[in-house]
Amino acid sequence: MIRIVSLVVICLSLGVGVVRGDSAFPAHRVAGNTYYVGSKELASYLITTPEGHFLINSSFEETVPLIRGAVESLGFKMSDVKYLLASHAHSDHVAGHAKMRELTGAKVLVMAGDDGVIASGGVGQYLYTDSRWPECPVDRVLKDNEEVTLGGTTLVARRTPGHTSGCTTWTWQETVDGKKLDVVVIGSPNVNPGYRLVDNADYPKIAEDYARTFAVLKKLPCDVFLGAHGNYYGMLAKYERLEKKEPGNPFIDPQGYQAYVALKEATYRMKLAE
Repeated sequence: MIRIVSLVVICLSLGVGVVRGDSAFPAHRVAGNTYYVGSKELASYLITTPEGHFLINSSFEETVPLIRGAVESLGFKMSDVKYLLASHAHSDHVAGHAKMRELTGAKVLVMAGDDGVIASGGVGQYLYTDSRWPECPVDRVLKDNEEVTLGGTTLVARRTPGHTSGCTTWTWQETVDGKKLDVVVIGSPNVNPGYRLVDNADYPKIAEDYARTFAVLKKLPCDVFLGAHGNYYGMLAKYERLEKKEPGNPFIDPQGYQAYVALKEATYRMKLAE
C-alpha cells in the first residue's frame, strides 16, 4: 500500500493523474526514425537504427506490456532494443527497467546521480523515500555531454539536475526531407510539491542544480520538442493534428520549446523566492 500511494503522489505532482487509470496510446512517428511508444500518460521513445534501437523510459512495470505492444505495432522487435535509457530516476519512468532489461537484453545506461537509485530500486531518492521498485543493474554510468552511438545515430546525454540529481535531457538529430532537425527530450524541469529549494539537508545543491538546468536548456537548439511526459509538449493535441493530416509536422515546435522552458524557469524562480 505504501508503494502504491507513493506512485500516486508522484504522478499527481507531475499532473499525470493516477497511474492505475493509464492506458495504451497509438504508437506514432514523431520525425525520421523517432517514434512515440509510451502510454497515454507516460512518455517513452523508440529511436531506430539499422543496428538496433534506443528506448528512452520503461515507465512502471505495468506499462512495459503497453510499450511492447506499441513497438511491435510499428513492426519493430523488442529484441532489437540495444540501449535502455532514462529521463530521470522516479518510479513513473524507471520502475519497469528491470522487466524491460530482461525482455530486451538491452544495456542500461544511466546518468551519474541517478545510477545508484535505479540500481537499488529506488533507494536514495530525494523526498520519495518510500517509493521502491525492482532493482536494475546499470551497465554504464554516463557523464554530462556523453555520446551514445548506435547504427550511425548519436544521442547526447545532458545532465539537467534538480528534479533528480541525474535528471537527463536527451538530444539527437533526425534528417527529414534532407533537412537536419534537432530533437530534444526534456528530462524534467519541474519543482514538485514538497520540494525544498533552500536549506535542504537531503539535497543541498538542489537550487544550484535547477539553475544549471535552465542555463543548459535555454542554450539547446531544438526543432522537435519532446519530454518525459507527453503533457510537457502537448502530445495529445499534436497527435490529433497528425491524425487529421494537417500540413506540416506538429512536433516541430521550437517556439513551444522556448515557451515551456521560460515558463518552468519562472515557476522555479517564484518558488525559490517563496
